Amino acid sequence: MPTRRLTKSSTDRKIAGVCGGIAEYFDWDPTLVRVAYVLLSLFSAAFPGVLAYIILALVMPDA
Repeated sequence: MPTRRLTKSSTDRKIAGVCGGIAEYFDWDPTLVRVAYVLLSLFSAAFPGVLAYIILALVMPDA
């Protein structure tokens, strides 16, 4: 069984490919991941969600 790595998406990227990469890793729909991220960010006062996205964009390797 091949090992999977969490990487930024190279095919389905809107800003940095973080949500697309998460969707590819879990085999989910990228649109649902983006909507869930936006809702989670809005309900957590936006700042923690934006900060988490920036950190993931810097830490996650490219595909």
